[in-house]
Amino acid sequence: MPSTPDTTPGRGGAAAPARRVRVDPEGPVLVEGPVEIALDDGTVARSDRFMVAVCTCRRSRAYPWCDTSHRRRERAAAPPEEPEAKKPGKPEKPEEGNPS
Repeated sequence: MPSTPDTTPGRGGAAAPARRVRVDPEGPVLVEGPVEIALDDGTVARSDRFMVAVCTCRRSRAYPWCDTSHRRRERAAAPPEEPEAKKPGKPEKPEEGNPS
């Protein structure tokens, strides 16, 4: 619950200061540090930096920290539009001076 104080053992039962987290929809999650991240394999990654970029795309070579590898991947471009005259359902107009 967001309003429940952190009573983790070793913290004296006092409420921990809130961490500010910013989510970039095209990049990492930015967390005000220091930060500890518990990984799936049971190890803990720690950073004492004032701001930490946490990888959410798993392309980082420094995972769980972001190394901007997500920028190297090109986005799929939208297919080019067909010119108006060649779209199905619309007859092409004959050029002027050219009999059809």
